[in-house]
Amino acid sequence: MVQQNDSYFLDNDLEKSKNEPNLCFKNQGKNDLLIVCLYVDDMIHMGSSSSPINEFKLCMKRKFEMSNLGLLHYFLGLEVKQVEDGIFGLQRKYATNLLKRFNMLNCKFAATPMNLNEKLQVDDETKQTNASHFRSLVGGLIYLTHTRPDIVFSVGVISRFMHSPSKHHLGMAKRFLHYVAGTIDYGLWYEKVSNFKLIGYSNSDWVGFLEDRRSTSGYISKSSISCYFMEFQKTSYNSLVFVRS
Repeated sequence: MVQQNDSYFLDNDLEKSKNEPNLCFKNQGKNDLLIVCLYVDDMIHMGSSSSPINEFKLCMKRKFEMSNLGLLHYFLGLEVKQVEDGIFGLQRKYATNLLKRFNMLNCKFAATPMNLNEKLQVDDETKQTNASHFRSLVGGLIYLTHTRPDIVFSVGVISRFMHSPSKHHLGMAKRFLHYVAGTIDYGLWYEKVSNFKLIGYSNSDWVGFLEDRRSTSGYISKSSISCYFMEFQKTSYNSLVFVRS
């Protein structure tokens, strides 16, 4: 099915994304844009207007046996609420199931994902914990970051210790669940706007990672429709010696 669709898409002037192999798009004129995402036998399509969407659905029904399920509401753990003035994406059900899986559904809430200026290291003088259990928890949190940019940095920090987690690392990961429990309705709001603006911020610490003395640089881009793009990266610097006189 996937190979047939790929061939059909190319024959009908849909281009494959260079960054995501399951994503295709088609520009029709100056303003009409069609975007198609294919996952196994499920397909999501969206467009800037009804014209390219209706044309695409008719073409696909002629070629393949398909069912139209209407507006997107739920897909791979992602809940989508479409209203007149925008689209809200969240993972409330997924987060609830994650809390249930680790017996944290009725836990106390935490105001932040991690403590301010918290520094973690591999050898923190606490006993090792069950690595499989820890990886399952952190893996679940990583998937939750699709709609939760507020936990991206914290989850990125704790995921550095997947190979040899300690009880302290596990405690930190569970703190994230305390935070998630109190913010379970958080998500991404894409507001319908006429004047699009993109604002970017960047920052970095200085030799903040205790193990290898690397710094962490990051940036965040916020648009006027409240869509976030985030990246954090450890960076090596040449050694410098500071001498006080």
